[in-house]
Amino acid sequence: MSSAAIHDELDRRAEKAAAQVVAWRRHLHRNPELSNREVGTAALVADHLWSLGLDEVRTGIAGHGVVGVLRGGVPGGRVAALRADMDALPVRDLCGAEFASQTVDAGYPGGPFPVSHACGHDCHTAMLLGAATVLAGVRERLPGTVLFVFQPAEEGPPVTEEGGARAMVAEGAFTDPVPTMAFGMHVTPYPKGYVGYRVGNQYGASALVKIVISGEQVHGSTPWQGIDPMPAAGAVLTGIGQLYRQVSAFDPVTVSIGHVEDVGRFNIIGQTVTLWGTVRCAVESDMAEVRRRLTRLAEHSAEAYGATATVEYLQPVPPVHNSAEWVAAALPTVRRVVGEERTVPTGATLGYDDVSEFVNRFGGLYVMLGVQDASLDANGHPVPTPGGRGLVTNHHPRFYADDDTLVTGVRLHAQVAYDHLAGTLTVG
Repeated sequence: MSSAAIHDELDRRAEKAAAQVVAWRRHLHRNPELSNREVGTAALVADHLWSLGLDEVRTGIAGHGVVGVLRGGVPGGRVAALRADMDALPVRDLCGAEFASQTVDAGYPGGPFPVSHACGHDCHTAMLLGAATVLAGVRERLPGTVLFVFQPAEEGPPVTEEGGARAMVAEGAFTDPVPTMAFGMHVTPYPKGYVGYRVGNQYGASALVKIVISGEQVHGSTPWQGIDPMPAAGAVLTGIGQLYRQVSAFDPVTVSIGHVEDVGRFNIIGQTVTLWGTVRCAVESDMAEVRRRLTRLAEHSAEAYGATATVEYLQPVPPVHNSAEWVAAALPTVRRVVGEERTVPTGATLGYDDVSEFVNRFGGLYVMLGVQDASLDANGHPVPTPGGRGLVTNHHPRFYADDDTLVTGVRLHAQVAYDHLAGTLTVG
């Protein structure tokens, strides 16, 4: 059978699986699970992969990670790793769908939290399950091996736990066989069915930061008898706004504090204030300098108020780097799937994704899949479609994704995997 005939067969099988993909997505959306707690999601994934008759289904990797191994019936040495992340976020679900999440996790550290798939990982998992279904149906014509990689804790595990992509690599998930490329995609507020790509860093470098400012606890009526850490915390929060002016403006960086903890009361000046945040850099080489300056800011601000500060950087994630060679190799496949006019370059983002641990290690690329009511303006920027639901960014409580677009993701996974195994999408 010719490559064109197999391409058509893959598309037909994807359309046949589309309704099931939507059903999976809605089930997962209704039943989200936080990082390192993806028990039900992993069970659903593993059960379906076993039902497809894969050669292996490895479970319990780095917590609840699952890897399905499909060895093709045609001799070939290439190994395509297709990746989806499975975890949800501690965010309310206000998407308005009838399958919106009502889940609350009362046992998660720092909880209870409302839980939702406000980032779209339910879509990723459902699309990859669909691609596994499609590729298993043509296994006798596959010239190589496909790994279906379902990753836990992409959003970051609790700080006292290990997890995520790096942990999967460390636990040997890719030692036998070793991938010759990795591929994945992320749903995004972009026109439905459009694929965005970027040569260079598709996502930025990231680190979680924990700043603990310590003073001396005292009654609120006698602040002079203790050391109040709160003014120092305020100085750090204000000073962060000046860090941007201390590094090159041509490579964006950002430092955001998203959570503040204290141990005081309305009439007690507490001993400590803890600031939790994230550092992002478009260029990884800037990370060390930003961290150095943030540490100095925290320590010196605390000292100015008679307090002390300790700064820790946790869960570092390298940028997702799409090399020019891999993008050039993949674009013909992407254009065949979605059309040349829907295959567009995108700008840089300071979002992070630890798929970088796979793409940077094994080669391949990561792209964006548009799933919202939008069009592109003359500058290539997404704008809301009149009468549509608008543009809602990932991690927002009202984030939504169009179910009818999911089949496009299934087709992309399947076609990229086949073309890589067949030798038309590769580098070197």
